Amino acid sequence: MIIFKTNVELAKYIENQLLSNKTIGFVPTMGALHMGHISLVNASKKATDITITSIFVNPTQFNNAADFAKYPITLAQDVTLLEDAECDILFLPNVTEVYPNGTEKLKYYDLGSLEKLLEGEFRPGHFQGVCNVLDNLFTIVKPSKVFMGLKDYQQCAVVAKLLEITKSKIELVTCETLREKNGLAMSSRNARLSLEAKEEAKKIYACLQYIKSNCSYGNFENHKKHCLENILGPNFKTEYFALLNTTDWELVDNYIASKKTNVLIATWLDGIRLIDNLEI
Repeated sequence: MIIFKTNVELAKYIENQLLSNKTIGFVPTMGALHMGHISLVNASKKATDITITSIFVNPTQFNNAADFAKYPITLAQDVTLLEDAECDILFLPNVTEVYPNGTEKLKYYDLGSLEKLLEGEFRPGHFQGVCNVLDNLFTIVKPSKVFMGLKDYQQCAVVAKLLEITKSKIELVTCETLREKNGLAMSSRNARLSLEAKEEAKKIYACLQYIKSNCSYGNFENHKKHCLENILGPNFKTEYFALLNTTDWELVDNYIASKKTNVLIATWLDGIRLIDNLEI
């Protein structure tokens, strides 16, 4: 695996690959890698000639400075995981490489309702930061495909919108959520959970499964109340727990069989914000 830290060095490498008609797969990350990330690398290796993974903790997508400061950094472990996965390139830029004009005057992207509900409501400005960093990284890496996990379901939709806005030819490839043995969705934030909290966090997936099993009858609000009171309990502080018509990107009160629907949740446990979703 080759490690590049500057745009200039990486650009020379990419230029040679493109001249050889090589296809580039891109896995953008913020580090603290786990097997969910590695599954994206594996998917890229199967679908493209060259796989590039980036590790960059993007300051513009954190609306909470304390959350940014606490984001786990595990670079040595990350490098080992990527080498074991036979990733071709690791891009390790600093802020200046990604934001040569600074982070104060960011570009604005019209994301419509994507930015107004669920994650958009509770993390104002977050998706503008995501779009800015990815737009810049796409310009640097020049991938033909970008690989992202469906655990961050709304972010995948935002990236699809970004590609539409920028009229990009990059193909977004979404990959299924990988889970721990207890059902907890793999996430870099899980590293900050205590062992006890990580075990209790399995209740999040249990709630999603409950909704999927029971959504065809009864009222969603009643099912939601049952989950919050009888499955999650008082240790969880839930921001949203909602049904989403993913065809029209609208929140719905109850499951409609004719519409593609996901149930999504964001909740706090042990001081850590966790998100998950499940297609119904």
